[in-house]
Amino acid sequence: MIINSPAIVVHSLRYGEADLIVKLFTKTSGLRSYLLKGVLKSKRGKIRSSFFQPLTLLEIEAVHKDKGTLERIKEAKISKPYLTLHSDLMKSSIVFFLSEILKNSIREEETNKDLFEYLETTLLWLDSHDNIGNFHISFMIKLTQYLGFYPDLSRIDSEYFNMQDGYFQKNDTNLYCVKGEHISKLKEFLGTTFEESMNIKLSKTLRSRVLNVLLLYFELHLHEFKKPKSLSILNEVFE
Repeated sequence: MIINSPAIVVHSLRYGEADLIVKLFTKTSGLRSYLLKGVLKSKRGKIRSSFFQPLTLLEIEAVHKDKGTLERIKEAKISKPYLTLHSDLMKSSIVFFLSEILKNSIREEETNKDLFEYLETTLLWLDSHDNIGNFHISFMIKLTQYLGFYPDLSRIDSEYFNMQDGYFQKNDTNLYCVKGEHISKLKEFLGTTFEESMNIKLSKTLRSRVLNVLLLYFELHLHEFKKPKSLSILNEVFE
C-alpha cells in the first residue's frame, strides 16, 4: 500500500556502509521503521540523509507492506524547515534528548493524529522562541496526556506525589511517594499553558530534580523505558 503522510524523524541508525534504518512517527500510520538503501552515498537522489536529523518534519511517500518488516520510502522532503532547532546549541541538545524520549515512549503502529499534531506544534514553537529553559519539562509533562498517564490533579494540594499511581496524597505509602520543593515546582507545571510554563522560575538544581522525577515517572509507567543517554549532555548545556 502506498501512503502519503507527514512524518517526524524519531531515530536514525547507520546500517552497513551506505544504508540507514530510520524510525518515523507518521500522522497516518503511527510509528514505522524504514530501510533507506544507499542513502549515505547518494548525492542526487530524491531522498537525502540530511533529511533524517532528529525530529525533522517531513512529508513522505512510502510503501507499507504491513508485515512487521522494514518499510520503504519512495520520496521524502522537508515539510517545514527549522530556522534554529539544529543550529542553536541549547535547542539541539533538547532535540536530541526529546528524540530519545520519544524513541523510548512511542511503540504502537497505530494512527494517533492528536499526538502527531502536539509534537509538530511544540517543535515549531521551540524553533521560533528563545525563552526555552523549561521546554523539555513542559513537553514531557504534556506528553503524558497523549500516552495515558497524566497525573490526577483532583488532590493536587496534597503534599506527596505518588509516582506509582500518578496522583497526589497526604501520606507516604510506598517507595515512590515523594515530596519537597521540586514537587511543589512540578505542581506549577500541571494545568498551565505551554507558554506560561516557560516563566516558572527554576534553579539549576531544581530543574534537574524535577526532570529526574519525570524520568522515573516515565520508567514506572512505560514498559522498557530507559533514561536517555543524552541526559548528561543536556545537563552540561544547562549548567
